[in-house]
Amino acid sequence: MFEYAPAPESRDVVDIRPSYGLFIDGEWVDSQGGELHKTVNPASEEVLAEVAWATEADVDRAVSAARKAFGVWSALPGSERAKYLFRIARIIQERSRELAVLESLDNGKPIRESRDVDLPLVAAHFFYYAGWADKLGYAGYGPSPRPLGVAGQVIPWNFPLLMLAWKIAPALACGNTVVLKPAETTPLTALLFAEICAQADLPPGVVNIVTGAGQTGAALVDHPDVDKVAFTGSTEVGRRIARSVAGSGKKVTLELGGKAANIVFEDAALDQAVEGIVNGIFFNQGHVCCAGSRLLVQESIETELLDALKRRLGTLRLGDPLDKNTDIGAINSAAQLAKIRELSDLGEAEGAERWSPACSLPDKGFWFPPTIFTGVAQSHRIAREEVFGPVLSVLTFRTPAEAVEKANNTPFGLSAGVWTEKGSRILWMASRLRAGVVWANTFNRFDPTSPFGGYKESGYGREGGRHGLEAYLDV
Repeated sequence: MFEYAPAPESRDVVDIRPSYGLFIDGEWVDSQGGELHKTVNPASEEVLAEVAWATEADVDRAVSAARKAFGVWSALPGSERAKYLFRIARIIQERSRELAVLESLDNGKPIRESRDVDLPLVAAHFFYYAGWADKLGYAGYGPSPRPLGVAGQVIPWNFPLLMLAWKIAPALACGNTVVLKPAETTPLTALLFAEICAQADLPPGVVNIVTGAGQTGAALVDHPDVDKVAFTGSTEVGRRIARSVAGSGKKVTLELGGKAANIVFEDAALDQAVEGIVNGIFFNQGHVCCAGSRLLVQESIETELLDALKRRLGTLRLGDPLDKNTDIGAINSAAQLAKIRELSDLGEAEGAERWSPACSLPDKGFWFPPTIFTGVAQSHRIAREEVFGPVLSVLTFRTPAEAVEKANNTPFGLSAGVWTEKGSRILWMASRLRAGVVWANTFNRFDPTSPFGGYKESGYGREGGRHGLEAYLDV
């Protein structure tokens, strides 16, 4: 077999500062607490920068700046707000290589994913919502929908820049101002986005970035002058947020965990399905809330499909995220790696059979090989809990009705996939699957024009598309 020569992307396109403050009211300011925390490259454990952690007083300062800016920003004609969004989108495109490298350094995802998936989608969301800014009266929410005010937004570490775009773009298009808190392990692209806002001459206070951990996020969510809370993250934290804002009058959207079923019928195109399975669970190291972490395969093709899947996994390349040949990068943090290991060990202890392709793991950094569990029962924790890593649980079914029953036997309801040559079966399944998104003969396809969100413990509300405007309008 031919070996792939290293093809590393250059780090020289990114200028990482030794330390970062908070971006409030259009300026870089120090945290009043003076606390700095290191953010590291998960592939090497190298310290990338020190980042200030915002105190409650810092959050109050950011919300006050957003409130002051709201009067000016919301009064602008939609066509003027659109110009700023278009300008931000173009700058993102111009600086996409820089942003992609920084995302891979701070997050651990392969450069091919950050370059070819994340960044194009980030720009597309700003372009899309720029187009809506002067057409809100035609979105179906009344002739004169009004912005809510100040949006407090908390985003996760798995898609740092993309989740930022999902939240900031519609908020600004609707006339709101924003205070955003990125995840503590992946703050760097959000801080670079703050530079982009300044480069685009966005009025001071319209977008504010406060970095920190859970305490900072709680201060933002609980702030009495925040009108809208948007959160993407774990179901556990989502529950706490729902309790804390109950009765406050704040509008809330929660996009939480998932345990998606990827359902393969015997008439599916086998090779296409295998690629969809790989993309469904091993994309971004499985750090995807809508990952197809439960493979439901029709019993008659189980052996054939698993053989093909194992052959395909044997060709995946694990290693340096900045290498353009890499398929699977680093796990985002030591804490997440420990959780993946714990649940995988439990899977074996509960009686499932574990398999991984032969691959060597780097000595430094946080790594976990792509893993398949067969002989999985519905009661196993790996079939019920979100692993949030490159771990696939395989179950079988005989009939479409059984597939639906097993797929819906979960506290989550974010996404699902159906693989079959029969269009009527796809429609039959989609109407019965309790999932916010159902993909047919594909998986992990995203578009800014399409709404995304879940049911049950996967949260409520929708982001993306025309539906994503409603969360930021007083309707």
